[in-house]
Amino acid sequence: MTRVAPDEVRTVTCIGAGVIGGGWVAYFLARGYDVVAWDPAEDAEPRLRHLVELAWPALTELGLAAGASTDRLTVEHDLAAACARADFVQESAPEDLELKRSLLADIDAATPPGVVISSSTSGYGMSEMQVRCAGADRTVVGHPFNPPYLIPLVEVVGGEATSPDAVAWASAFFTHVGKSVITMDREVPGFIANRLQEALWREALHMVANGEATVEQIDRSITDGPGLRWPIHGPLLTFHLAGGQGGMAHMLDHFGPSLLSPWTRLDSPELTPQLRDAVVDGCLEEADGRSIDDLVAERDRGVIAVLRALGKV
Repeated sequence: MTRVAPDEVRTVTCIGAGVIGGGWVAYFLARGYDVVAWDPAEDAEPRLRHLVELAWPALTELGLAAGASTDRLTVEHDLAAACARADFVQESAPEDLELKRSLLADIDAATPPGVVISSSTSGYGMSEMQVRCAGADRTVVGHPFNPPYLIPLVEVVGGEATSPDAVAWASAFFTHVGKSVITMDREVPGFIANRLQEALWREALHMVANGEATVEQIDRSITDGPGLRWPIHGPLLTFHLAGGQGGMAHMLDHFGPSLLSPWTRLDSPELTPQLRDAVVDGCLEEADGRSIDDLVAERDRGVIAVLRALGKV
């Protein structure tokens, strides 16, 4: 079995060049790797190079690794050729289970033995996806957050057929390249962070659907409210402080009954045309003429400022 050490990886192959896959490409380039990318779309290469160009100022501000260059990106049009010299593979195809199963099997067949294959899936468990892989023992989930070139978190977890060694290797590699890694003890539907995001997302849609809050009000309620606390302590330690000197014990003993208050509507709301239009129109109104590229640059500047303020750069 050929598997280089996590700190000896030189070439990373990224399968899928959309928003997530392209973000991974930019990140690995900035970390000084040779990156080979593959995507079946006819316009994949110009879209990918535009995404890398858009991300590069933020990555440059954060600090590029020695030798980092966008010139080290190669776009292959043949999947087997893209995987042939990989030391590590990150797959970021669309969230379609049948597609994931087929593509991972093809990647597995084309990638040198032992090389860890990681999936960016945000919803499927590796046990569901690895069923057609002859080398399923080296397949893991490496779930990033958008944009992968900027947000540090990666959730790593294997499937039923994954070897513990592959999970440990992937966690070590992501840590080596500068990510904040959660190595999950077992598969959890939706992973950890997405479960929490989903709860907030559902509540937001219910409030818009019921006319209780606008898109702009909901966003401001987080950016100017609890969102300012979460980068420092997270939601649970934040509530620990809400209990004063008694901490979480006091918080639960005194405010526990409020958990029964009928505030939340955690069931999925029906995505009616009216709700869809309300959310879309609200986002356009809040964007106030700023393009997607403008908002990406604004977001990146803000995230970098937060990371810098917290001493995480």
